[in-house]
Amino acid sequence: MALELDKMTRLPGDEAFRRENIKGTQWEATYAGALSFMRRKYTRDLTGVDIAVTGIPFDQSVSHRPGTRFGPEGIRKASAENAWGPFWPWMFDPFQTLAVVDYGDCFFDWGRKENFPAALEKHAAEILSSSAEMISLGGDHYVSYPLLKAHHKKHGPLALVHFDAHRDVEVDDGGRIDHGTMFGYAVREGLIDPRKSIQLGIRTTFTGETTMGFRIIYADEVHGSTADQLAEVIKKQVGTSKAYMTFDIDCLDPSAAPGTGTPIPGGLTYHQAASVIRKLTDINFIGMDMVEVSPPYDHAEITSGAAAGLIMEYLCLKAWQRGARAAPMPA
Repeated sequence: MALELDKMTRLPGDEAFRRENIKGTQWEATYAGALSFMRRKYTRDLTGVDIAVTGIPFDQSVSHRPGTRFGPEGIRKASAENAWGPFWPWMFDPFQTLAVVDYGDCFFDWGRKENFPAALEKHAAEILSSSAEMISLGGDHYVSYPLLKAHHKKHGPLALVHFDAHRDVEVDDGGRIDHGTMFGYAVREGLIDPRKSIQLGIRTTFTGETTMGFRIIYADEVHGSTADQLAEVIKKQVGTSKAYMTFDIDCLDPSAAPGTGTPIPGGLTYHQAASVIRKLTDINFIGMDMVEVSPPYDHAEITSGAAAGLIMEYLCLKAWQRGARAAPMPA
């Protein structure tokens, strides 16, 4: 009986808490166990960590449908579907190369919205004070603004690679906590260099908006281009600058991502977006966020699954930059 119990304790499961090695992947049932992002270890010990994934359950700046406070939970849950080994089409497990942990969520007082930006900036600074980089799970898109502030303090002005249906540079008299204006703030405050930045998938316009120096790739140009062509435009714009990727899930067409606050027809397919990301291996990314996933408006976890998959594309890109390559197929 003792032997049987000992065997039971060694069965795979709850790797979010039980794993001893922060690298590698241990299979466990997708329908059971503690849900961290990709079953990575929940910890705030960043010793030896390459990338810390953190959730930002905030949706108090939305202009239409709320629900992105449930985005981190939804993405973590959906990620379990792929948490078993090599990721297609990279054909390797990025966690064999990268030490990735789930740092948990940013906590704040929901009754003091005005204090949220400082709380998030402090949370990000705690992570960035180590050698770890960040992947942030939003939350509405306003969260990118405090995140950029924290990254700017460490890296200086950044190139922004921005996937979205909206440019988020609407005219603003200043000080608003608004998910449609914050990149205008970021430009004016010098957090990002618009001459090195690009916005891809755009298919909205607002009175008073200007280019602000961004290279804009509207959705029709995306649909008329190959992934190689789009990647070349992005790489030419960004150059050798340190870059931050922000991905608003409404960049995807509502048929591919219905669970979002401001769905706009005419967007990218998952394949289009993922194919572009796969071609950006020459870009020096120092951080990423995935925002505007709203599970209450999702169907069959389509949107959360797409978000988790695109984050994995980014992780594979980072692992490839560290030398990860596909293992030879067996004969």
